[in-house]
Amino acid sequence: MDKKNKHQIEEVDRLKVLSESLGEDVDLHAVAVATNLYRAAQSLRIVMERDVLSAHKLSWTAFSLLYDVWVWGQRETKELAVSSGVTTATISTITNTLERKGLCKRSADPRDRRRVSISLTEKGEQVIKELYPKFHQGEKKLVHSMEVSEQERLAEQLRYMIQNINNV
Repeated sequence: MDKKNKHQIEEVDRLKVLSESLGEDVDLHAVAVATNLYRAAQSLRIVMERDVLSAHKLSWTAFSLLYDVWVWGQRETKELAVSSGVTTATISTITNTLERKGLCKRSADPRDRRRVSISLTEKGEQVIKELYPKFHQGEKKLVHSMEVSEQERLAEQLRYMIQNINNV
């Protein structure tokens, strides 16, 4: 038995022991999905921040904000918060940092000054265009051993999971 399979069996056995000690029935399949989804996301984030984003001193969330604005155009802070899974206060803090770097700018809605939109500056567009090809290499590395049909199915399943979480 290889080391990977041995670890999986040990993990399942340990979870069974823990669930029995809690006196509850633990859905090991749900645990495996959630745990591995978290690990994959964290691994991707760590590698991308270290290998790609650090050159511009950007966090994952800052890059996500720049990426969303690049793809979708000017966005309201509320939309960016939902897209990134953070609060509007976090978006405001990140926007402050990105504005200081000259990568984005804010504009208030003249009819309702509480509605603030973020857009890229020329420099911000230049940075995202420089970063994205490198970032995309990491995305491809993440799924390189999967067939296209498997990638499509996984993407569909992940969208379904996001809907499940948002509907709770």
